[in-house]
Amino acid sequence: MSMEIKITTQLANFLQVCIDKKSHKLGKLLHAHILRTGLFTDTFLSNRLIELYNKCGRLLTARQVFDKMPHKNLFSWHAMLSAHCKTGDIDEAHKLFVEMPERNAVSWNTLISALVRGGLEQKALNLYHDMNRAGFLPTNFTLASVFSACGALLDLQYGCVCHAVVYKIGLDKNIYVGNALLGMYAKCGRIENAIKAFEDLPEVNEVSFTAMMGALGDTDHVEGAFDMFRSMHRIGVRVDAISLSSVLGVCARSGINGQQLHGLTIRLGLENDLHLSNSLLDMYAKCGDMNSAEMIFDDLQEVSVVSWNVMIGGYGQKYEIKKAIEFLEKMRRFGFEPDEVTYINMLTACLKSGDTETAYEIFKKMASPSLSSWNALLSGYSQIGKHKEVVRLFINMQFCNVKGDRTTFAVMFSSCASMGLLRGGRQVHAASVKNLFDDDIYVASGLIGMYSKCNKIDVAKCIFDRIKDQDDIVCWNSMIAGLSLNNLDKEAFMLFKNMMEKNIFPTQFSYATVLSSCAKLSSISQGRQIHAQALKDEIINDVIVGSALIDMYSKCGYVDEARLFFDKMPVKNTITWNEMIHGYAQNGHGSEGVDLFEEMINKSGENPDAITFIAVLTACSHSGLIDHGIMIFNSMLQEHGVEPISDHYTCLIDSLGRAGRFNEIEAILDKMPYSNDPILWEVLLSSCRVHLNASLARRAADELFRLNPCNSAPYVLLANMYSSMGRWDDVRDIRELMIEKQAVKDPGYSWFEHKDGI
Repeated sequence: MSMEIKITTQLANFLQVCIDKKSHKLGKLLHAHILRTGLFTDTFLSNRLIELYNKCGRLLTARQVFDKMPHKNLFSWHAMLSAHCKTGDIDEAHKLFVEMPERNAVSWNTLISALVRGGLEQKALNLYHDMNRAGFLPTNFTLASVFSACGALLDLQYGCVCHAVVYKIGLDKNIYVGNALLGMYAKCGRIENAIKAFEDLPEVNEVSFTAMMGALGDTDHVEGAFDMFRSMHRIGVRVDAISLSSVLGVCARSGINGQQLHGLTIRLGLENDLHLSNSLLDMYAKCGDMNSAEMIFDDLQEVSVVSWNVMIGGYGQKYEIKKAIEFLEKMRRFGFEPDEVTYINMLTACLKSGDTETAYEIFKKMASPSLSSWNALLSGYSQIGKHKEVVRLFINMQFCNVKGDRTTFAVMFSSCASMGLLRGGRQVHAASVKNLFDDDIYVASGLIGMYSKCNKIDVAKCIFDRIKDQDDIVCWNSMIAGLSLNNLDKEAFMLFKNMMEKNIFPTQFSYATVLSSCAKLSSISQGRQIHAQALKDEIINDVIVGSALIDMYSKCGYVDEARLFFDKMPVKNTITWNEMIHGYAQNGHGSEGVDLFEEMINKSGENPDAITFIAVLTACSHSGLIDHGIMIFNSMLQEHGVEPISDHYTCLIDSLGRAGRFNEIEAILDKMPYSNDPILWEVLLSSCRVHLNASLARRAADELFRLNPCNSAPYVLLANMYSSMGRWDDVRDIRELMIEKQAVKDPGYSWFEHKDGI
């Protein structure tokens, strides 16, 4: 008996050597010897064989050994369960788990963590629930996996429940749990809770700092992320390739050139780490520094598909399609097969450059385009305004049996809204319900936007009222914007107030929309309420909110208050300058508007756009600065590279018409390319009526009759001019023509605000 134990021990030691050295051939010889000598019934030796085959990547052989074992113990089951989990064979692992005669915490943890790694987070949480019901206490490993699952699912509520469990079982000081907890809060967008979890850690390591840097970077707390990295470096926590990759990711997302971090990478001797090298490539590419990116790429000792993808994506971002295609061809020549990210980067690059033909050719070359590829093409077409192609592609998706996701439906609703395609939008709505996306917040937001833009605001309201989770700002913003778009500005203001009462924090877009409603209502009192709220919420320095405030004060007639606010703004962009110039123009302060335009182009560093010139030309027109307006109009293309559009010609004709300079107007009319713009002809007709220029007035009216015979404005303007000149026969003819064409004059109205209301 003692001899058998001695032989068994020796065989076990030999097997351990084979396990350590991953020696599959020698292990097979020992296996054969064990079978020949009848020692296979020894559970200890069989377990060693399972361990050996798993270590050598021979899962099938390991499973055969396991299945033939006459006496399995808990180690046998765990060895096989762990092997299936490591290879990602979750279904087989789950079957094995169910068959286990007994389980302990290790059994549950092994399967829960495998489910999380495999992207089956909800199944992992369901299994954790079963584990609790079975009476097993979670360990630090269990809770780390559970927090990871909650973060991936953005399930903050369940994450908070599990946080309470941490305190209950005394794991609140465990660094492994603490790191997973702050990661969960970060992914759920609760940066304050993540910071608190970080501060509560009894000790911090590189994992803690890396998680916090990523969290701060993801929530646009860029300086906070850099402070965290500096603090990590200062207190002596080891800076590794992963933490450097994390802070480089912050640089990439923020467009900050991280050359100093590149220097630190070299100083720490980490320049040969492939993941870190790819992070450096990505940082330079996202910052637009493709020269530096290409230098790093050329020096890489090891290149992966990710490296090629970053380079292709970087050149695509800079609209250098030839370089992107060149790298794609080189990638293939060097034996790398393009993956889906490669194709998506190429698709995005071509679409951003407006090269839809090449984009579609690349898409057609894909053997089996995934949903991400379809979405990339749909989004690209939508962003460049090719909405008919978006609808066509969506129909093709249905024929290819590719089910859309929230991105697909959001893009489709946006395109249907842009075309006013109500029937198509309803069909896509039906498809979203069929695919069980009707409860998704972002799909609901897209639906609200689509129905609002198609003038079906009642349907939009119904969708909004049916939303279960009304804590998300996205749908509130869509509904407020929809009401404003349909001239229900009072309702938009009330909905904004309702949102505030529910403690939902407004974004800059919420403020911009509701301020636009106040402007349309000419309600200075409501506008000032919103101004005060923006101050309280510390969002007043946001350039979007500031620009909307300038517009509101200007449209309510308080242009001096608009200018006071404009001067205090810490950050201005072209839109801000445009709003202030336009505010002066609207309120008859044309000279101040022109002076501000001169200041913008000479001192601000902002480039004027088409809207800037509409604003300043309007200012010139309203203040009689005709020659100045002509000079500015002529400078548009020559000095600023802005092609004049119909609105610019309208401003110029209005300016000349007010001064009665009709010879110059006729010269412009004969050369301009926008003869089908009714507003231009209405402006001209109005000027002719004032100056009693009957011949040019008739030409303008005839153009308007051609463009829209039912529009009452040209008939009324022409008749009023003829009556001023005493040409009563002509007045009668115009009245008869108006009746014949069934052109009915709409009643006019105006309003102002006083203490009792509007």
